[in-house]
Amino acid sequence: MTDNQEIRTRFAPSPTGFLHIGGARTTLYNWLFARHHGGKFILRIEDTDEVRSTEESVTAILDSIGWLGLEWDEGPVDLDRETGSFGSYYQMKRLPLYQQHVQRLLQEGKAYHCYCTKDELEAIRREAQKENRASYDGRCRSLTDRQKKDHEAAGRRPAVRFHMPDEGATMVPDIIRGEVSFENRLQQDLVIQKTTGGPTYNFACVVDDHLMRISHVIRGDEHLSNTPAQMQIYRALGWEPPKFAHLSMIMGPDGTKLSKRHGATSVLEYRDQGFLAEALRNYLALLGWSTSDSRQLFTPAELIRAFDLSGCQKNPATFDPVKLTWMNGEYMRHLPVSELIARAEPFLEAAGLSSARQGPPLERVVAMEQEKFKLLKDVPERLDFFYRETELTAQARDKVLRAVGVREILSGLAELLERHDPYEDKSLEGAIRQFCAERGLKPGQVFHPLRAAVSGRTEGPTLFLMLELLGRDVVVGRLRKIAAGLV
Repeated sequence: MTDNQEIRTRFAPSPTGFLHIGGARTTLYNWLFARHHGGKFILRIEDTDEVRSTEESVTAILDSIGWLGLEWDEGPVDLDRETGSFGSYYQMKRLPLYQQHVQRLLQEGKAYHCYCTKDELEAIRREAQKENRASYDGRCRSLTDRQKKDHEAAGRRPAVRFHMPDEGATMVPDIIRGEVSFENRLQQDLVIQKTTGGPTYNFACVVDDHLMRISHVIRGDEHLSNTPAQMQIYRALGWEPPKFAHLSMIMGPDGTKLSKRHGATSVLEYRDQGFLAEALRNYLALLGWSTSDSRQLFTPAELIRAFDLSGCQKNPATFDPVKLTWMNGEYMRHLPVSELIARAEPFLEAAGLSSARQGPPLERVVAMEQEKFKLLKDVPERLDFFYRETELTAQARDKVLRAVGVREILSGLAELLERHDPYEDKSLEGAIRQFCAERGLKPGQVFHPLRAAVSGRTEGPTLFLMLELLGRDVVVGRLRKIAAGLV
């Protein structure tokens, strides 16, 4: 690979489930690296697991990456369409290519047929563990033609194994981790073609990365142990390997490997919870990467300009849902109100607040509370009482409205606000404070039950602007309804 070779990165998920946080970060880093260097980002579906791969998973992966805004230059458009000039980007549609290269390795004595059964392989593995050696002992390397025929006559179908070196070490140059050495005696002869004729992951990804001219393989550190065998396959086929960069592990807040018990299990769940795609992108970028000034917030364009693999760390990153939620709130606060409403529309609609909405202008209501939103679902949750009858929270009902003298306070406020003019926040504040003074009440003795009666809650928007936006009739009606219920 020459220094002026086009930068081509890829994300190659197995469609056996949804796109999780780790996969999303890998996708993002490959996309950012390609965009930073003016290269190409490729999406390839590695569906060689015939049993567990599903169309549902493919669709979920495509939808997740699309929602994150990480558009790919080559790859599947959907289940039926693809874009790019390197053949199909679904591995199971590329079988002849893999079989061709398997045959080449067989002919050159660099691979061999293995007839071992599952039970035999399990017994070999147990013995290998006791002796601290590779989990397969290479016993099928030197089978005679007679032995092969006997196995086939007994109904055994062979897999194909790659012949790893027995001695020395395989060196893996890694952009993030430096030179990593693997003892060859501890590396097994991995299967490169299954008994079904399909390729295994470790072989198919080598063939595809070479044929698709991938310049950099950026992936999670769980793949580092696969790399020495892949390096040897490149060498056996006479191909120059791409540059490797293995990303740090992502841990949960409790210090264990990130899993579904730490929160959402897929990227689309974060979308459905009300996170913004650009906020999640920003947060994922910081899981194992940083700038020299430890900057936290980036616009999409700034992130592309700043990102490079030199900022990636070896040490595990910690996924912190609290920080992610904070960051999402920061992004929401910087959105124009009209765009924030548009982004929140699915949540407004789900809450029954989207169509035929009666009440104050949504733009004014949202602007009043914008500083407090952390998720898009907060928009209807914090503002629904402006547009429909209130439901008292337990705190409002039991701790505030049942206090001594509240009924008389609410009745008095209803009489005051029914005739007060102008019905505007500053004027309302002055009148209600005077109401407190005339009755010898502390402001809190009046403000708290007023808020609870009108909104059903003990906290919320600025009190007097809330009264203005709700309007005289709604406020007075709610005050009288609650007062009557306190008899």
